Amino acid sequence: MERTLVILKPDCVARRLTGRVIQRFEQKGLRLVGMKLMKVSTALARKMYGVHKGKDFYEPLVRFMTGAPVVPIVLEGKDAVAVVRKMLGPTFGPDAPAGTIRGDFGMSKRYNLVHGSDSPKNARREIALFFKPGELMKGTAADLDLVYDTTGPTLI
Repeated sequence: MERTLVILKPDCVARRLTGRVIQRFEQKGLRLVGMKLMKVSTALARKMYGVHKGKDFYEPLVRFMTGAPVVPIVLEGKDAVAVVRKMLGPTFGPDAPAGTIRGDFGMSKRYNLVHGSDSPKNARREIALFFKPGELMKGTAADLDLVYDTTGPTLI
C-alpha cells in the first residue's frame, strides 16, 4: 500500500471544507491513517517548500501556510499518490475541471485549497515532516476486501 500526504491549507480550513474534502477521499476508497489540526511553523514551511526557494511565490506561500491552521492528513491506498493528484486537479482552481477538488471549490490562483505529494519519494519525506511514525494508524486487511479485489497475488 502506498501512502501520500495531503495538506488542507488555511483557505480550505477557513472555508470549512475539511469534512467535504476528506469525505471525497474516503468515498474513493482511500484509507485515512493520520490527521491533525495544527499551525505550521515558519521553519517547517520553509523545509516543506524549500524546492521553491527563490521563486516569486515562495515567500507569499510561506506566509500563507503559517498564517492560519492547516489539516495535514495521510492517506493510504493502491497508487495513492497518483489517485490523489488526479482527484485534486490542476494547481489553479480556475483551470481545474469540475469534478476535481480544486475545480469544484477553488477560484484563486494563489490559494489552491490543498497540497498533495507529487511522488511516492516526496510523500515519504513530507509525511515524516508532519507525523511521527507512532501517529499513523494501521488498517485491517478486511478493509481492503471492500475496496480492492484481494483474491489474487496483487491488488486489483
